[in-house]
Amino acid sequence: MVLLSNDEFLAELTKLFQKARLAGSITMTMKRYDGRSKPQPRDGTPAVKNPEYKCLLRAQSKSKKISTVVEQRDVEKFSTAYSNLLKTSVNGLKRLKKPKKKAMATQ
Repeated sequence: MVLLSNDEFLAELTKLFQKARLAGSITMTMKRYDGRSKPQPRDGTPAVKNPEYKCLLRAQSKSKKISTVVEQRDVEKFSTAYSNLLKTSVNGLKRLKKPKKKAMATQ
């Protein structure tokens, strides 16, 4: 998985959306990230009182995987750019047809 800067991630995500427009899908995941790449030991080092949490975003399309880490100070800027990207890229969705409910037989 490739860890990119926020701007590079948005640019690559735009390319992924364009490739998946006709056929394919994109899987997006978001989770809280504390900056650790190794498991936390049970005893020994005390926990940080006020850790600065980050947000880890991952995108996957077929075999291409990209990710980025968003810092707390960049959340507003990134979220506006991300929402604008979603508004422009997710316009080709098909509307699902709801199955018609069968009328209950009168007794």
